[in-house]
Amino acid sequence: MESPRLLDRITLNPEVCHGKPTIRNKRYMVTAMLDYLAGGDTIEELLEEFDDLERDDFLACIAYANTRHQSILG
Repeated sequence: MESPRLLDRITLNPEVCHGKPTIRNKRYMVTAMLDYLAGGDTIEELLEEFDDLERDDFLACIAYANTRHQSILG
């Protein structure tokens, strides 16, 4: 899936997790999923742990982080 479509999976809703970026309006914060990945968990391991998420959800988190990083760098 291409990055713009992946980013559609990331939602900002003031009613969910205090408006922080989440996956598909669920209570999975992008930062938490990135922390798991940075800690060495694989996407496959996380899919087993969070059975209501999909591979593209984790790829969306990475794409979102990259987009935010690029906007900071200018």
